[in-house]
Amino acid sequence: MAASTRLVLGPLVGAIDQGTGSTRFLVFNAKTAELLSHHQVEIKQKFPKEGWVEQDPREILQSVYECVEKTCEKLTQLSIDITNIKAIGVSNQRETTVVWDKTTGEPLYNAIVWLDLRTQSTVERLLKKIPGRNKNFFKGRTGLPLSTYFSAVKLRWLLDNVEEIRHAVAEGRAMFGTVDSWIIWSLTGGKNGGVHCTDVTNASRTMLFNINSLEWDIELCQFFDVPMSLLPKVRSSSEIYGLMKSGALTGVPISGCLGDQSAALVGQMCFQDGQAKNTYGTGCFLLCNTGSKPVVSDHGLLTTVAYQLGRDKPACYALEGSVAIAGAVVRWLRDNLGIVKTTEEVEKLAAEAGTSYGCYFVPAFSGLYAPYWEPSARGIICGLTQFTNKNHIAFAALEAVCFQTREILDAMNQDCGIPLSQLQVDGGMTNNKILMQLQADILCIPVVKPSMPETTALGAAMAAGAADGVGVWSLNPGDLTAVTCERFEPQINPEESEFRYARWKKAVIKSMGWESTDATSNGNGLDK
Repeated sequence: MAASTRLVLGPLVGAIDQGTGSTRFLVFNAKTAELLSHHQVEIKQKFPKEGWVEQDPREILQSVYECVEKTCEKLTQLSIDITNIKAIGVSNQRETTVVWDKTTGEPLYNAIVWLDLRTQSTVERLLKKIPGRNKNFFKGRTGLPLSTYFSAVKLRWLLDNVEEIRHAVAEGRAMFGTVDSWIIWSLTGGKNGGVHCTDVTNASRTMLFNINSLEWDIELCQFFDVPMSLLPKVRSSSEIYGLMKSGALTGVPISGCLGDQSAALVGQMCFQDGQAKNTYGTGCFLLCNTGSKPVVSDHGLLTTVAYQLGRDKPACYALEGSVAIAGAVVRWLRDNLGIVKTTEEVEKLAAEAGTSYGCYFVPAFSGLYAPYWEPSARGIICGLTQFTNKNHIAFAALEAVCFQTREILDAMNQDCGIPLSQLQVDGGMTNNKILMQLQADILCIPVVKPSMPETTALGAAMAAGAADGVGVWSLNPGDLTAVTCERFEPQINPEESEFRYARWKKAVIKSMGWESTDATSNGNGLDK
């Protein structure tokens, strides 16, 4: 029986999905896109000082190894032959910055996570070098405003503040990469010949990459004073980078790499101009495919490389709206306020409330990202009365995620000129039915959720399986499996929705201008 099961399944593809909150390894059937098994490990975040967010790159790597091995064990228990795994894709949290020593294979400092704010004074210093202190000065080249969010500024901070990294750079031992580079280098041999590469989607989030020429930009590297010798080689999102050098999958090619939001766009099959998806993870990320030409936003959105599915294929671009805090607000209610023991309980509390009773929560813990790019903002809860209880705060927290998405969607509709008629969604938070219904109500358009919400991992698997030399996954539109979906239709009248949205906008204004630059550099002793 077992043998016949193995024959029926055909080729399989694995995906490493390394997110901010957890790492997963998932295995899909390349012919049907069915998820066969997976394993997940939560990742610790460290907050050494206010506004600082770090992770241990060793722990990230260890979690990848553990997830791969555990998933392979589960497949074997299901009588699925793991030698059918023909390729592995990598999807990762973007912008998070790692510097390591190529001779020892060890990180030289903790990874600085994308939503970390320590670089605010670095940003201020760099702005002084720009005519008119214009934070959009490099937008034509990079698609990005100068912000604490992107990797170049984090790398600049490390070079300025960590003696060990400066020594390693001087001695030619240092390597810089985003999390994908750290994982691929380590899995393909590390200090014994590991491949130091990244893909175009991750490179486009560093601020060192020219999104028009698809190459590292010499002038940007000079502006940030980053030696180009540290940088990984930029490759397409779908080609063989190297082979797994250890563990149960030794010898399997790693042949797909996409930043997590690009991976979700591919996994949601948004291959046409104007198709969009929103991913609800630690943050919230709405991407709209704009085709083969970069569209520069006039409304605070980022221009980013969506994917390049093969070395000889053209790159596709996307407009992106980024929200720093989405799922993280639920974690905060659990870990910091202790009003719930599990994140699932938030849905229950919100359901009991049924409304926020005029309470509004702006979770600007890391400033505000799109469409404001306002680092001075901080989180606020307003509209409180003696009647307000934890249920209302839970409801307001979920509503905040939906309002933030609405702000981005409004900006995107203005930039693209064609309003979205529905929103495709994915990510961990989409299991929360209250949230999905609220989202439809606040957007006044249907929200469509695939029945298999692991679209980020699926996108990485598709890129890996379709790579030249692997060829087990067809990306021809006719061959793509139709996805079954759940639809949430708006259930409140648009006037009610507009009223609540206007109140939210009022709350956002109150959250701004809270922090001055001097305050963020106080007390950490490291900022120059």
